[in-house]
Amino acid sequence: MTEFPKANERSLNLPNAITFFRLLLSFVLFALIQSRWNWIGAAALFVFAVATDVVDGYIARKYQLITQLGRILDPFVDKFITGGTFLFLLPIADSGVTPWMVVIVLGREMLVTTLRGFLEQQGADFSASFSGKVKMFLQCVAATASLLSLDPRFATAHVAGTSFLMIRDGLLWTMVVATVWSGADYVRRAIQLLRVTG
Repeated sequence: MTEFPKANERSLNLPNAITFFRLLLSFVLFALIQSRWNWIGAAALFVFAVATDVVDGYIARKYQLITQLGRILDPFVDKFITGGTFLFLLPIADSGVTPWMVVIVLGREMLVTTLRGFLEQQGADFSASFSGKVKMFLQCVAATASLLSLDPRFATAHVAGTSFLMIRDGLLWTMVVATVWSGADYVRRAIQLLRVTG
């Protein structure tokens, strides 16, 4: 049976506290989306929530506060916020989010999380790659655009002669492509590591 390290005082540090705070913010965000009350506020809250990931990561690296708890919790909260946002946007007809988009986003996250758990049990390094960071960035941009597009001011806006809704749809489908690419990249890395460890 695998033994997990117990939480200690070092685990209860500032970066992990920020991560817990981000998790709490996600529930506020989901409630705001479900209420369909203030789309610009929801978009701003989403941006703020995902931006705190940069803050806790910077603090953890600079002050060497990286813990096992943080390594597990931080990516989970990232996926929880982005995946949850797309899931709550799905029932809203004008959001631009489709069932296939949500299936691909959630399916990729479940696949990579499973691979990471298995490979790290074998002692392999399966940390985030460049493709994963690009995927995360595009998911955040696409989710923000989808939230903003539900506000009438953005729904009728044009940017450089192109409607904001077209830009939103382009971002959403670019995000889908990046998500598939990232998933394939992680599968390739997993196969390579399995060949080495096997």
